[in-house]
Amino acid sequence: MRLAAGALRAWRQRFDFGGRDVAAWFPGHMAKGLRQMKESLRKVDCLIEHIPFSGRNPAFQESLGIRPHLLVLNKMDLADLTHKAKILERLEQEGLKNILFTNCVKDENVKKVIPLITDLVSNSQRYQRVENMEYCIMVIGVPNVGKSSLINSMRRLHLKKGKASRVGGEPGITKAVLTRIQVSERPLMYLLDTPGVLAPRIESVEAGMKLALCGAIRDHLVGEGIMADYLLYTLNKQQQFSYVERYGLGEPSDDIESVLKRVALKLGKTHKVKVLTGTGDVNVIAPDYPAAAYELLRTFRKGELGQVLLD
Repeated sequence: MRLAAGALRAWRQRFDFGGRDVAAWFPGHMAKGLRQMKESLRKVDCLIEHIPFSGRNPAFQESLGIRPHLLVLNKMDLADLTHKAKILERLEQEGLKNILFTNCVKDENVKKVIPLITDLVSNSQRYQRVENMEYCIMVIGVPNVGKSSLINSMRRLHLKKGKASRVGGEPGITKAVLTRIQVSERPLMYLLDTPGVLAPRIESVEAGMKLALCGAIRDHLVGEGIMADYLLYTLNKQQQFSYVERYGLGEPSDDIESVLKRVALKLGKTHKVKVLTGTGDVNVIAPDYPAAAYELLRTFRKGELGQVLLD
């Protein structure tokens, strides 16, 4: 009954970002990577784009217009697919027609990628590559969205081979456009892994925060505390209260400090703090709020706090 009552509670309708501006995060390796990608386009037959709504880079748009294009929405296991029709409708309004939902961890729908690409390329102008019998595909997208995972999944399925691209749980693993990686024998197909590239100017602080929650921006650049608070705000707003039972809160809360305190105590994430008193120093056990915030974010990214729509 407490949980049902929590669902009826008036949560925050707006999030206070405290004047923060995460919109200018565009490291040097991203600018370099974008230049390399543009220079490599003449060798490419098709583009595979891995990207959430908030991360679509205007710098890609001109390039996408002159090459066949497949949009892959990875990590479908972490998404609420009841919104699938709404997502497809919005993407189609943006002119995107070739869309595929995948889960590269379990290789779900990945087998459909090569037939789709083959069909797209065969029905398009190949420009200076018309005599070339092999296909070259470039994989683009924001950091930490699963580009390398897709390449490795395709190699497992079609070549029965292991990893060719490094995969990590944080952005920035791939720093430059790599050499070609074979993913299929028939047809002969190579993929180019590329560094994750964000728009040089993210449209809003909230869009940047959504990208940060997805792991596209390094946590410390935004701040784990405010990211955890924005996550709590989003969970409550979308009535996803699984965090209550997981961390033994008793009822939903809109106060991030009380939630992080409970998370820290539940998981034993505490540290000693020296307190000055009139008779001397006293060591007390205090919650480790940064560690608790990191735990909340990590659990969310593993899909264990409910399926949240971050457009």
